[in-house]
Amino acid sequence: MKINELKPAEGSKRRPKRVGRGLGSGHGRTSTKGHKGQKSRSGGTKGPGFEGGQMPLQRRLPKRGFSNAPFKKEYAIVNLDDINKIADKVDTINPDILIEKGVIKKLKDGLKVLGNGDINKPITIKTHAISKTARQKIEAKGGKVEVL
Repeated sequence: MKINELKPAEGSKRRPKRVGRGLGSGHGRTSTKGHKGQKSRSGGTKGPGFEGGQMPLQRRLPKRGFSNAPFKKEYAIVNLDDINKIADKVDTINPDILIEKGVIKKLKDGLKVLGNGDINKPITIKTHAISKTARQKIEAKGGKVEVL
């Protein structure tokens, strides 16, 4: 059997019900919705979460906490072992070099350096944010950190 010979089994596909095409069709007038009532009207069903007029669960539960979502900063993250891979070729690392070398794809709200891994030579890193461990490891090797 070839892919162009595939077709559904006999009788497995029904023709769609054509409603509102006159009385002779059997699906005219009320268009199979019956007489009166909520479900016969246009837009006749209530949305998900509607509980028949009872106070919905989403509104009954207490709301807690604080969401800073609209103002959240999302950093492009780089670990020290990623920086160590390109450290041989450059002395100063900044976001533009990391994008050029393909270490990060997009800058988002800034660059954050994390301390996973080690660094082999003294290097200057220009970043928007840095973790304590990353800063300690860089300065221990004689490097410098500049926060933009």
